[in-house]
Amino acid sequence: MTVNVGSGNLKQQLAVISESAGVYLFLNAEQQVLYVGKARHLRKRVRSYFCGQQSQRTALMMRQVSAIEITRTETENQALLLESNLIKQLKPRYNILLRDDKSYPYLILSQHQSYPRLAFYRGARIKGYRYFGPFPSIMAVRETLNLLQKLFRIRSCKDSFFRNRTRPCLQYQIKRCTGPCVGLITPENYQRDVKHTILFLEGKNQTVIDDIAQQMEKAAQDLDYETAARLRDEIVALREIQQKQVIMTGQGNLDIIGLAEKSSHYAVYVLNVRHGRLLGGKAYFPEVPLNQTAAEVLSAFISQFYFQTEVSDRLPEQIILPLKIPEQDWLMASLTERSGRPVKLMTKPSAEKKDWLSLANENAGHALTTHLSNKLIFSKQLECLKMALSLDSLPRRLECFDISHTQGEATVASCVVFDEQGPRKMDYRRFNIEGITPGDDYAAMRQALLRRYKQLKNNEKNLPDLVLIDGGKGQLKQAEQVLEELQINGILVIGVAKGPGRRSGFETLHLSTCAQAVHLSADSLALQAILTIRDEAHRFAITGHRGQRAKKRRTSILEDIPGIGAQRRRELLRQFGGLQGLKNASAADLAKVPGISQRLAEQIYFALKG
Repeated sequence: MTVNVGSGNLKQQLAVISESAGVYLFLNAEQQVLYVGKARHLRKRVRSYFCGQQSQRTALMMRQVSAIEITRTETENQALLLESNLIKQLKPRYNILLRDDKSYPYLILSQHQSYPRLAFYRGARIKGYRYFGPFPSIMAVRETLNLLQKLFRIRSCKDSFFRNRTRPCLQYQIKRCTGPCVGLITPENYQRDVKHTILFLEGKNQTVIDDIAQQMEKAAQDLDYETAARLRDEIVALREIQQKQVIMTGQGNLDIIGLAEKSSHYAVYVLNVRHGRLLGGKAYFPEVPLNQTAAEVLSAFISQFYFQTEVSDRLPEQIILPLKIPEQDWLMASLTERSGRPVKLMTKPSAEKKDWLSLANENAGHALTTHLSNKLIFSKQLECLKMALSLDSLPRRLECFDISHTQGEATVASCVVFDEQGPRKMDYRRFNIEGITPGDDYAAMRQALLRRYKQLKNNEKNLPDLVLIDGGKGQLKQAEQVLEELQINGILVIGVAKGPGRRSGFETLHLSTCAQAVHLSADSLALQAILTIRDEAHRFAITGHRGQRAKKRRTSILEDIPGIGAQRRRELLRQFGGLQGLKNASAADLAKVPGISQRLAEQIYFALKG
């Protein structure tokens, strides 16, 4: 239901609000959502905003409220989940916002093959895989995967790559894989390595060592000294890992949350322990309105942080907090229901866990100091940029575009977004460029700009004050034409042309408002701001381009030919020694391969020649 009346009548309309659990939204006169809240008793909770003494923040917000939207839920836990989803979707001005909402990275192990694959994964759950994690960062996942490849040599290649091998790849040569793609290890021995991998990821290192020790003794008794020596080296490596793992917690899964505050800015640091092993930690910097308490910030963080993904095994058994938070019992019950097993929120940990909490708080403090320092530096750079370019006001939102390709292959455009606080990574976008002449940077830039600002205009989203283009006058002209076509005015566009010899610090700036080029000194803070944003756009573009290029090169041309399945593809590659041999073969040669008809051979021939 919706209560939508003038601000003077809101108080009189409270009687029609439901008494059940649910979510309420405060809207202003322009129907913009100012605040999203949850309640066990909607009428009582909303009425509290109109009674008694209010904080400065609440009083300021209520002066802008002209309508209230109410959504009833069947349970209190549904209200908490709905609130989390609406905050993430609407980003209301007066809510505490968790800016980094990326899902956690995992290691996944396929379960439906004789030779399972162990690989990095981030995203929605897929059937047929077993998940290990979550890990606090991509770096933690890669370090663990690298370690497991050294120890147990489980393959990480994609199935399409695995099926089409005729000889071992580089991973086998550097002893990171046992060559299952060409049958150099039996399924039984490979499954033994898989079993050890699972035990290791579950924190059962000693069980793995005992098992390998028995195999080593048996190999020695059978006079297979080479195998015995390899197993001995595995045991030594596992012992070293045990010694390096300083923090152990038995077999428990827990998160330790640290909190730091300075000048109304907050940092939350989450340490992740899974199966008794400390996987690392990560800092978060929520956007916090004025006059919020530390307990309110922590409560809002937990609500959004643990309800932003459908993967329920992300939830640990214990979450250690630095202080008691509002509605702690409600949150604990909701997390328990979501996880399917008890989840405890603890504010009085044991002596050992107190040390971990101190560590988390210390990390939060260091992260906040660094974060504020970076913000201050970038803020000063923007001030200098305003003065250097004689801008009327400080640019509040800046966007930068860059194009990346390899001789026209897999062209990708990037758009990065900055504000006064630095990069807004949640607003970054990539565009796969298609339908242009390969290598035409002007057409690529035009397509990226047109797609970006057409979407922003149609959705009535925030437009930037300043747009940076990696390039000279030609790219600048493309940007000006796109903005003119879309009837978008008031945006300053700057083309950032590389200096002589592509030397950083000697760039030439071409402004849409000035016919003459602008040169700033290499030590200018204004130029440093531009180069910081430009370099970030370049990094984001080239990362996307490399991913697209690798994906394209992993895909065999044969996969696009109707009638060529995995078995025929494997046989063709085997008969001709690889794709290059296939390209050199005639249609008659192709027809000699078992299972390939003359008609299919001609299709393959023309597809490869095209």
